[in-house]
Amino acid sequence: PGGAPSPPGLCAGPSRPSAPPPAGLLECCARCLVGAPFASLVATGLCFFGVALFCGCGHEALTGTEQLIETYFSKNYQDYEYLIDVIHAFQYVIYGTASFFFLYGALLLAEGFYTTGAVRQIFGDYKTTICGKGLSATVTGGPKGRGARGPQRAHSLQRVCQCLGKWLGHPDKFVGITYVLSIVWLLVFACSAVPVYIYFNTWTTCQSIANPSKTSASIGTLCADARMYGVLPWNAFPGKVCGTNLLSICKTSEFQMTFHLFIAAFVGAAATLVSLLTFMIAATYNFAVLKLMGRGTKF
Repeated sequence: PGGAPSPPGLCAGPSRPSAPPPAGLLECCARCLVGAPFASLVATGLCFFGVALFCGCGHEALTGTEQLIETYFSKNYQDYEYLIDVIHAFQYVIYGTASFFFLYGALLLAEGFYTTGAVRQIFGDYKTTICGKGLSATVTGGPKGRGARGPQRAHSLQRVCQCLGKWLGHPDKFVGITYVLSIVWLLVFACSAVPVYIYFNTWTTCQSIANPSKTSASIGTLCADARMYGVLPWNAFPGKVCGTNLLSICKTSEFQMTFHLFIAAFVGAAATLVSLLTFMIAATYNFAVLKLMGRGTKF
């Protein structure tokens, strides 16, 4: 007492802690993070990546193959007319495949979110959809839902979302569809290895021509015959390229680019197959837990 006053801030008491965030927000975020379908998220990303890689690279690789055949292996259009029709048909199939898998991957991701434990804790029974809950809270309760057309619009949207939710609430349907798609895509994966094998054999032959000391065969007898793989008919002329001419083809940017594009398409097909298997395992586990144990999952 009687001493000099202390500078402000030196002897002040402890500062008041900042107000904590609302408990409801933290609890909601924690439930969403704990119940996030991590397997479905990884599988969705892998599916989108694999399909995009397979479809994009496969489309360009088929175009490059068409150019190589027209330039080096046959001068008669009648020889490769059927091949061009097949290539164009495959390219249209690629467009449809990309659209379908992007849509189906989104549905599988929605199913993964729908069948998590966090969704059941927040919204209760599985028969009530997330979409229907959100719409009933925002459309009918907000200012935009008022008026002559507000309740009718909300009712229509709720019916659509309830139908979608009832379908998402049955993982067994996704298990069956994904199983069939996995079998079909396994065949696609096997077929995507065929062009990689053909181009690899051609590239290996070019390496033998470039290093004649590593082979006992004559350079002139080392050829790449497109007719042997069924790409061209047997009466196509010349149908094959041998020796130094083949080596010059292998050094072109068209050949190198097409070869690497087919490899990328093969990798994309493998990634898509892995994603489908992951989806199927996650959906099977969700179905088993929901039907047999009667509780939510974290997949």
